[in-house]
Amino acid sequence: MPYVTQVQLILRVGEPALVALTDRGQFATGVIDDATVDRAIADADAVIDGYLARRYQLPLTVAQPLLVKVAGDIVLYNLHTHQPDPKVEADWKAAIQTLRDISAGTVALTAAGLEAPNVGGSGARITDRARDLTQDNMKGLI
Repeated sequence: MPYVTQVQLILRVGEPALVALTDRGQFATGVIDDATVDRAIADADAVIDGYLARRYQLPLTVAQPLLVKVAGDIVLYNLHTHQPDPKVEADWKAAIQTLRDISAGTVALTAAGLEAPNVGGSGARITDRARDLTQDNMKGLI
């Protein structure tokens, strides 16, 4: 399941902007190059999965709105063949920082169906045993 779709990218930046970013042939066709968009989406998904694998069982079964934005920011940055404008670069840096925060556990994806990977114990282990020192056997010492 890709984190962002071509339709979501069109809704976000508009079709003319996506045409300008993907129509890279020798002769301009004036249409979105689906293969270029698909490659950029796959690249963004790989980056996101690399960060999420530490915290979540992949592939995710529930769509995460936060990841749609993160994936969109990464895809738009990757589609630029030359220096992107400062807004696109700032959004990409924020997206990577969000992924780092998710990986570190500072930001959590919260939706039903998300499971942490099974990596062993994840908390304190407590065993209870009889108390050696009690009020009765300590009489006279206290």
